[in-house]
Amino acid sequence: MDWLEQELKSALARKDPPPGFAERVGEAIDRASPGAASKAGPIASRRVIAWPSRVAQRWLAAAAAAVILMIGGGVGYRWHRGIVAKRQVMQAFLIAGGQLNHLHAHLKEVSQ
Repeated sequence: MDWLEQELKSALARKDPPPGFAERVGEAIDRASPGAASKAGPIASRRVIAWPSRVAQRWLAAAAAAVILMIGGGVGYRWHRGIVAKRQVMQAFLIAGGQLNHLHAHLKEVSQ
């Protein structure tokens, strides 16, 4: 194991919290929202992240749809360009093969 892996392992190792940590956190929550913990208990004092409004949800959905369409369009365009490039390469091979066949026939006539 190299030194970077050892440093990461020691930095990410599980460490027990210091004594009294839970009490200090509970007190900090009580100070942040006085009265909320005493009315409904410690679980109800937690803050809840509000869900976006209906208008914001619609804008988010429209933005997500636009991103998906742009990505899909980009992938589709690259796929189309690949098909076009393949057709061009095949056409070049056909032309080169035809010219080689013509040259081969001409050399055959000259050699006889």
